[in-house]
Amino acid sequence: MAGCLSTWVPLATVVAVTVLLLGPAVNGNTHLVHRRFEYKYSFKPPYLAQKDGTVPFWEYGGNAIASSENVRIAPSLRSQKGAIWTKSKTNFDWWEVDVVFRVSGRGRIGADGLAFWYTAEKGDYQGDVFGSSDRWVGLGIFFDSFDNDNKHNNPYISAVLNDGNKRFDHQNDGSTQLLSGCLRDFRNKPFPTRAKIEYYNNILTVLFHNGMTNNDQDYEMCFRAENVVLPKNGHFGLSAATGGLADDHDVFHFLTTSLHIPGQVTEEVPADQDQAKLTQEFQDYQKKLEQQKEDYRKEHPDEQPKEDLENWFEDYNARELRQIWEAQTATHDQLRTLSSKLDEVIGRQERTLGLLSVSAQGGPPPQIQQPHIPQGGGAPAQGAIQRHEVDALLQNQNVLAQTVREIRSIIGEVHARADSILNNQARAPTAQIQGGAYDMQNLINEMRDGMNQVKQGVAGVQQRMQQPQAQASVQCQSCVGMTAFLVTIVMHLLVIVGYNMYRDSRDAQAKKFY
Repeated sequence: MAGCLSTWVPLATVVAVTVLLLGPAVNGNTHLVHRRFEYKYSFKPPYLAQKDGTVPFWEYGGNAIASSENVRIAPSLRSQKGAIWTKSKTNFDWWEVDVVFRVSGRGRIGADGLAFWYTAEKGDYQGDVFGSSDRWVGLGIFFDSFDNDNKHNNPYISAVLNDGNKRFDHQNDGSTQLLSGCLRDFRNKPFPTRAKIEYYNNILTVLFHNGMTNNDQDYEMCFRAENVVLPKNGHFGLSAATGGLADDHDVFHFLTTSLHIPGQVTEEVPADQDQAKLTQEFQDYQKKLEQQKEDYRKEHPDEQPKEDLENWFEDYNARELRQIWEAQTATHDQLRTLSSKLDEVIGRQERTLGLLSVSAQGGPPPQIQQPHIPQGGGAPAQGAIQRHEVDALLQNQNVLAQTVREIRSIIGEVHARADSILNNQARAPTAQIQGGAYDMQNLINEMRDGMNQVKQGVAGVQQRMQQPQAQASVQCQSCVGMTAFLVTIVMHLLVIVGYNMYRDSRDAQAKKFY
């Protein structure tokens, strides 16, 4: 199953996960390391602080406040400082610390920031460097949220080493003493931000989680520095400070894991006497259990032994096969249901098209029998109107309507020309009445040309209508024949021509009278 995984993962996440899994192997060691959680150098909720307000194995002071869920190193008030330090020094050389924190405030810009410490001695609780002491011996990683040097490069994560002789350069945000760093925004994030700090074989690696997702492993590389020498034993600490601007600096988790070369740490093995005692007790218990089973069988010889308990439980492979079979069965049932619904929709659609085609022809809607569709799907009954028949009827209807429109336009054109000729004759003077015979002859010629065009148009339409009628398998019983249609058109034309000739002769007689 794992070999089929093809999900895209960002490069930074791949690097971070690789560092998390291989750990010191990335730092140059080809062997996996032995990791051990150090509870004396860690704290996490719930019940982070005891009823008396103390944090086990830790000391805090200044303006720091400890609760059951987190430690507020510095509250969102002006000029606040606080810190929390481990009571005892470490007894291991290499380590990894996972810090979960949140820096939040109302302003667009915050101050001053949060600091992680690993020093030879505990620092102050209200010092000058992010709430701790200056001139420290060891490592300080600063989550600086205020831009003191006005270079617009904050919030910034920086690492600074000190041997106890240098003062921190506040004016330049420690850039002149910087070991390494990265520009990351950690203020006002929807989820808590995380920092994973690893020190192994004199290589310091810092991974950062920007708090934009709730995925605990969504780390990205901040920096990696080699040849870093830190005190062999030291104290872990966290500190924070505010200035003219203020943020809440909350820490939820501080988890420390010691890193050891394989074989360096030996697991505690019980003494020989304790081991022998435990083994003897186990053997005695097994013998007592077998004796009780034998006594029960003797007291109840008629009872058949019950089935094996393993048969009462389902095997993992059997469960997986059963789930696959149930899923496939449900899918098959759904497909069958969808197929039947689709057949029903197709039948209704064909029936509706048939009713629409008959209604468009002007006839009464026939009683079309609903085609019977088998349960498993299939073709409809032979007595129903088929889809290609409906298409042929609709095509014939469209051709007929187009022909009627063409004939109507031709008749309208002929009528317009006749009216134009009559108007010209009416406006002419009485001396030109003799030319009426010539105009009448022109009118007859134009009428003859119009009739020829009508015949050609009707012949073309008839030829186009014969093709879809040859393909259609259903004949229309209530349609008008082509001969009757043409006779009707010719009679209308003759009536129009006769009426025009009668009107022309009447106008001519009226002119002669005057």
